[in-house]
Amino acid sequence: MTIKVGDRVPDGTLTEFIAVETEGCSLGPNAFQVSDLAKGKKIAVFAVPGAFTPTCSAKHVPSYVQNYDALKAKGVDEIWCVAVNDAFVMGAWAKDQGSQGKVRMLADGSAKWTKALGLELDLTERGMGVRSQRYSMVLDDGVVSQLNIEAPGKFEVSDAATMLKQL
Repeated sequence: MTIKVGDRVPDGTLTEFIAVETEGCSLGPNAFQVSDLAKGKKIAVFAVPGAFTPTCSAKHVPSYVQNYDALKAKGVDEIWCVAVNDAFVMGAWAKDQGSQGKVRMLADGSAKWTKALGLELDLTERGMGVRSQRYSMVLDDGVVSQLNIEAPGKFEVSDAATMLKQL
């Protein structure tokens, strides 16, 4: 069953590559519980089929990096990019995209959270395994208030401009 507006997102573990050690976060991959991250926050989430892929790198991530200030002005506390990749890949992609400090690049390495959302995409025949569908959503204290799921192969409704219109 696919998540829908009004649903609370399932809890799960996402990992983030931490490039600068801070209190409570060591250098390297750190695991976070979705319920803890989302508690009391408005979060703009977008998901991509894979890091370093053409549309994701040229359009999707840049749309959120470029609209960081506008999203914050609309009350968004955090922006997350979720992909079924490991935290090391997501950390390298964050550096490549210049998204540090703006977009949290969160890894769902085994697609467990993506599957719990009902938003997995089986690309096994194309050599990519199970990935995430392309989508965006707004979480208000862990509850989905907006959800935009792309048709296969499309990039029309999950960009930051669409989300800004919905906030």
